[in-house]
Amino acid sequence: MNGFPNILLNFANACETTFEGSTLLHCPNMAKDIEYCQSKGKAVILSMGGASGAYGFSGDSDAIAFADTVWNMFFKGNSDKRPFDDAVLDGVDLDIEGGSSAGYPAFIKQLRSHYASDPSKKYYTAAAPQCPFPDVYLSSTLNSA
Repeated sequence: MNGFPNILLNFANACETTFEGSTLLHCPNMAKDIEYCQSKGKAVILSMGGASGAYGFSGDSDAIAFADTVWNMFFKGNSDKRPFDDAVLDGVDLDIEGGSSAGYPAFIKQLRSHYASDPSKKYYTAAAPQCPFPDVYLSSTLNSA
């Protein structure tokens, strides 16, 4: 992504602590909340994008690398800095409203390959396409999903 591998997280005022020597948020209290919600049968997904800013991938290799980073930080992968510690999210939601459409199909394909490596749970992929359809940023992603 532009600025990759920097991950900018915004959880409003629910988490304001960071890992030592980093600007990456570390949210152990949110991790407990995630696990509690999941114990009640609720899926917890990471929404990516939003109305502010221009963001995107320079190409497929950038998107694949970012999918690996997201898997390692928020799902069943390995990273020394996991914002939600051992909590494993249930999926991603793409709310792409600016930037470029490049790389998103490769991003989702790579995430799905990671999802398939963990048969212990069901993972979700969601998107918030813009009206009108076809969505300028997510059309190719939705068509290949």
